[in-house]
Amino acid sequence: MDAMGLTQEMIIVLIVLGLTVFLFVSEIVRIDVAALLILVILGTLASIPGIELLDVRHLFDGFASNAVVSIIAVMIIGSGLDRTGVMSKVAGWIMKAGGGSEQRTVTLISGSVGVISSFMQNVGAAALFIPVVARISLLTGAPLSRLLMPMGFCAILGGTMTLVGSSPLILLNDLILGVNQTLPESQRMETFGLFDVTPIGLALVATGIVYFVIFGRFILPTADSTAATGGESVSEYYKRVYNLDGTIYEIEIPAGNGLSGKEIDEIQETYHLQVIATHFKGAVHPAPARDVVIEAPETIAVIGNADSVNRLIEDFGLVKNDVLDKFADALMRSEAGIAEVVIPPGSNLIGKTGRGLWFRKVFGLTPLAIHRGGETITREVHDLGDVPYLAGDTLVCHTQWNALVRLEDNRNIVVVTTDYPRAEMRTHRVGMALFFFLIAIGLVLFSDLRLSLCLMIGAVGMIIGNVLSMEEAYEAVSWKTVFLLASLIPLGDAVQSTGTAEWISREVLNLIGDVPVWVLQIVVAVMATGFTLIMSNVGATVLLVPLAVNIAIASGANPAVFALTVAIATSNSFLIPTHQVNALIMGPGNYRVVDFVRAGGIMTVLFLIVSTLVLNLLF
Repeated sequence: MDAMGLTQEMIIVLIVLGLTVFLFVSEIVRIDVAALLILVILGTLASIPGIELLDVRHLFDGFASNAVVSIIAVMIIGSGLDRTGVMSKVAGWIMKAGGGSEQRTVTLISGSVGVISSFMQNVGAAALFIPVVARISLLTGAPLSRLLMPMGFCAILGGTMTLVGSSPLILLNDLILGVNQTLPESQRMETFGLFDVTPIGLALVATGIVYFVIFGRFILPTADSTAATGGESVSEYYKRVYNLDGTIYEIEIPAGNGLSGKEIDEIQETYHLQVIATHFKGAVHPAPARDVVIEAPETIAVIGNADSVNRLIEDFGLVKNDVLDKFADALMRSEAGIAEVVIPPGSNLIGKTGRGLWFRKVFGLTPLAIHRGGETITREVHDLGDVPYLAGDTLVCHTQWNALVRLEDNRNIVVVTTDYPRAEMRTHRVGMALFFFLIAIGLVLFSDLRLSLCLMIGAVGMIIGNVLSMEEAYEAVSWKTVFLLASLIPLGDAVQSTGTAEWISREVLNLIGDVPVWVLQIVVAVMATGFTLIMSNVGATVLLVPLAVNIAIASGANPAVFALTVAIATSNSFLIPTHQVNALIMGPGNYRVVDFVRAGGIMTVLFLIVSTLVLNLLF
């Protein structure tokens, strides 16, 4: 050992650590590739005689670790819940409860995504909520940019509410057990339970909600968000190309109304609009056939010229709902929308009319316009049901996405629209999905089984319960995250086992001097925050937990609390859009980096204050 207390192994580990940070920050290669490269380098160096970094026989144990398997299972369970339409129900509830208030809507969206992300990966929760928030923005008129950032931030904060809410917290207990092997028995730490961190997470989510409700109008941008259609929203695209307004109106038909007994076709012909769905006796019926008879009380969803819709309402004394209520689930963007299909040469539909084909009943499409040779034929000019189809006609239709999926192999129609959800919703399996989700959580809470086994039981249940196919389960897993985590675990072991963590902690203490324990804890939290901004939160956790434990031991503090401080603080990723959730919402919200700096800077400070305060109150 040299004068500074560094051994050969410690110097090698410090060099590898420096290389890891450089690769993550520079992004010369993808971060999962960088992690694999570090794993290979570490294993190669450890195989050289005389260099004792780690036991090479256990180099790849990270791929079978409790944390990695738990993350895989959580992703599969989350996908199963999504596939059964649970999120659609949540969106419908938010739109009903939120009314027209932006602040109430922000509170409901942020609170809901926070709770959901506490049981599934926050990136998955945010991805599920983007179409929900987009739909709410469309119906309430609130700018999407003022709803998405609160949702995204609270998805990150919600990951701190349980020990399975984020990768760092899933990893925490494994890291504690690994560090324990290098400590004397008197200093070994107890692992944490599933809900031990819940008060911290609740306080952070509540802070995020209050922050945006009070200060959101000052810090959030009001830029219009756009879809990925060359900077043009979907509604703008159809308006520009076809002069088609795709606004959906929900109209209540009270009992005894004069519309009762009239066919759908008669309403459409008289008022030049399209009835795209009906709600009768508690059930939604999309793309109703032209001979369907109105039986009041009933609710209909229509698309048409605003003047025509208002004329229908005035003529029959109907009620127009301000937001979608009965159709909130069935017609939300993740379930239905406007699409383009083309009649190809050789199609059996050429020369036939929509009315003669019973087009809506057979294909599940409600035609809104026919584009032919540079001209757009709309219901305001012609009865679309009587227009014979020609080769090359583009039909602009409202449809359920699952109906569009079924048409992709139909040789009589070519589906032009490609950017729509293709996953078939299995709403009839929602009970099965919730059953296995609750089984997994119950086992975590009330059994002594390993976390990974408890969660994998729930994941396997999703598959044998036909909620997901095995192929869909594979697709649900972010293998990038899996390889990143598994590849970095050995580096964390080497940092601890070679004494590098102890050496760094001693140097940090010497640099800071004699300060209270809570100051040291803030220093550790700030270090974790800084590391997670320049590298993955998983990487920051793996590298800093051993360091934090050694700082705590050297200062006489509780090492388990310092380890938990790191795992919590690595979720403090709001300042720049490096976190996966922030990167996910940046495009749809039309955000700039400066928007994250402005809103995320204050949130970063609040996170540090609240988390440190609650940690000290609890532990």
